[in-house]
Amino acid sequence: MTRLSVNINKIATIRNARGGNMPNVAKAAVNCEKFGADGITVHPRPDERHIRYSDVREIKKLINVEFNIEGYPNEEFLKLVEEIKPTQVTLVPDPPDVLTSNAGWDTVKNESFLKEVISRLKESKIRTSIFVDTDIDNITGALEVGTNRVELYTEPYAENYHKDRAAAIESFKRAACVAYEIGLGLNAGHDLNLDNLEFFNREISVLDEVSIGHALISDALYYGLENTIQMYKRLLR
Repeated sequence: MTRLSVNINKIATIRNARGGNMPNVAKAAVNCEKFGADGITVHPRPDERHIRYSDVREIKKLINVEFNIEGYPNEEFLKLVEEIKPTQVTLVPDPPDVLTSNAGWDTVKNESFLKEVISRLKESKIRTSIFVDTDIDNITGALEVGTNRVELYTEPYAENYHKDRAAAIESFKRAACVAYEIGLGLNAGHDLNLDNLEFFNREISVLDEVSIGHALISDALYYGLENTIQMYKRLLR
């Protein structure tokens, strides 16, 4: 069964809109675990507009499931994850002002930089994943820089799912096959939801983990957090 990591950034966004501590982000992380999430994902950004570095430190103390921290590997981020030592760090190529992750790494162009970062993270015994598109050169390039996994950027699949789902997933199946053949673990995320997740998971049998935040937290407003997590997990069986 593919593992479900719940990204709780949007819960922090709601809290930050009013200040204070409502909703309580750390409590939400604990509840996600209690309700069946296999992991918790956070993406602290330099401006702390949603998840704060203090949230990351607090959550680490409270959860027992896999902790996945996403982010651009500047020095401040690297020091944080070396301190926290999460299960996994997912490296994304986001500039500081981007609204949300909207592209994968060019692993060929950034080979020396990524090698240096991943070597540093491995010294702390942290599993690494690199956010990539389905370009095969970027998949094989990820192997060259030493990462353990890649995370496929799935917005193009989600955008085209209702037009032609077989065509939408074709490049993802090829990329997944290459990743599996060369020994990389496979994650996926971005715009996966209750409509398109089951087909994606069924067609890509080597999928290790999906990270879902915006859609899942939005669905929880209608269905409740516990029920929503279970709805997503049923699609991954």
